[in-house]
Amino acid sequence: MNAVTVRSFKYNGQPHRSWPATLRQRSGTLITLDAVFQEPIAHPLIGHIPQGTLSTEFYWTDRWYSVFRFAAPDGALRCFYGNINLPVDFDGTTLRFVDLDIDLLVTPDYACHVLDLDEFQTNARRYGYPPELRRTCLQALRELMALARARRFPFDT
Repeated sequence: MNAVTVRSFKYNGQPHRSWPATLRQRSGTLITLDAVFQEPIAHPLIGHIPQGTLSTEFYWTDRWYSVFRFAAPDGALRCFYGNINLPVDFDGTTLRFVDLDIDLLVTPDYACHVLDLDEFQTNARRYGYPPELRRTCLQALRELMALARARRFPFDT
């Protein structure tokens, strides 16, 4: 298994987050990683994410989103978390992407909850997102919601 460092950035290039992962598979434009939460996280909308939570992460080099499948240490589905982002760059050891703020929480009953639209609007002004980028982000959100509601890959895992 290949060790990978995931690095997310804001639109202005500022580092946002970083975490270790392992490459599970690369197939065409899809990159699948596995990661484990090394410390507990208190998320304002998801709630407590305990240490040991498993994250299967789906990234594409040609899509404007990524999807994280969060599971309990025993493998039980906790939720899916979709992230609107620029298509990723992957050099085999580091996966980089620009986080574009909008997130989609999909609960185990497949209810969809759009998160952080206010942050998207704020950062669109702050960082000067071009109109085409704004439209593409909203189209990516619609596509992601349609996949989740239809329980299509990666929401079928």
